[in-house]
Amino acid sequence: MGLVHEAASTAPLPTGEPAWDVELRARVGPFARSKRLTMARLVCEPDRAVVFERHETDGRQHSVWRLGATVEPSGTGTGSRLVMKLHYGGSLWSGGLMERVLHDEINRSRDQLVRLIAETRL
Repeated sequence: MGLVHEAASTAPLPTGEPAWDVELRARVGPFARSKRLTMARLVCEPDRAVVFERHETDGRQHSVWRLGATVEPSGTGTGSRLVMKLHYGGSLWSGGLMERVLHDEINRSRDQLVRLIAETRL
């Protein structure tokens, strides 16, 4: 995802889940925002599903960021379908602007993934 500027593995959470320091960057016209957060892998079902969620250890309340990916049968009898859900529970920027930024980024990332898969089939 283009929204992710940088991601680096960090120490696991006290509960043992793996974690990453992530820097998100978004630009809308002349406005830009950058956000650093810690994401933890909370669900890992090999070949089926993975869920990452924001998990800060500074004792303060933070907005929810959740990214989930599930592999499902395609419904056509062959192949699989990747379903990704990205949720932001905060109020960064007003008037639904962040939701539009996320929606646009999801669409760009989906299109890029489709292109990459098509290229590997050649």
